[in-house]
Order: sequence, then C-alpha cells, then structure tokens
Amino acid sequence: MKIFLVFVGGGLGAVSRFFLTTAFSGKLGNFPVGTLAANFFGSLLMGLLVGILAGRFESVRLFVAVGFLGGFTTFSSFSAETLALIQSGQIFSAAANVIVSVGASLIACAVGLKIGG
Repeated sequence: MKIFLVFVGGGLGAVSRFFLTTAFSGKLGNFPVGTLAANFFGSLLMGLLVGILAGRFESVRLFVAVGFLGGFTTFSSFSAETLALIQSGQIFSAAANVIVSVGASLIACAVGLKIGG
C-alpha cells in the first residue's frame, strides 16, 4: 500500500508539474518560470505538511510529501535548465535562476512550516 501511495502521488505530481511548466513556457524568454513556480509552491506545501502532520498520518505523508511533491518539485529539471542557460552564454539568467530558485524555495518552506506548525 505504501508503494502504491507514493506511485499515484508521484504520477499526479509529475503531471501537475507538466501542466504548470507548459502554462508558463516562454513567458519570460528562456527563464524557467514554471520550474521556479513548481519548486516554490512545492516547498511551501512541504513546509505546511511537515508542520501540520508532525509524525502523524503516515499515508498522507507518503501520498502528498513523498509522492506528489516528489513528482511535482523539479530540482533535476532546475539543474538541467540552469546548465542549458550557462551553455548558451546566459550566465546572468543562470545565476538568477540559482539564487531565486534556492532562496525562494527555502523561504517558502520556512513560511509553510511556520503556518503549519
């Protein structure tokens, strides 16, 4: 049952990420706005869940935190997109992507934890 919860949650998270990144594609040139949004909102939700669940509701944690948010957040995409920006000579955009993605995700997770805890 645990594997099933992670599997279904992960699939739903990945599909949600696909729709989000597609919706934002090309909105700010080559800057990966959709990936940034997925990481930000995923981190916010993760913080909320950690604060709210605090060791309870294991099945919800597996489905949402491990599965859905694991499939939804995109740090592997973030890495590939940042390297693509570097390789295309867009060093400023690459640096901005690293700083904003990591900074915003850490802040979002902290805010979620504060709200949820």
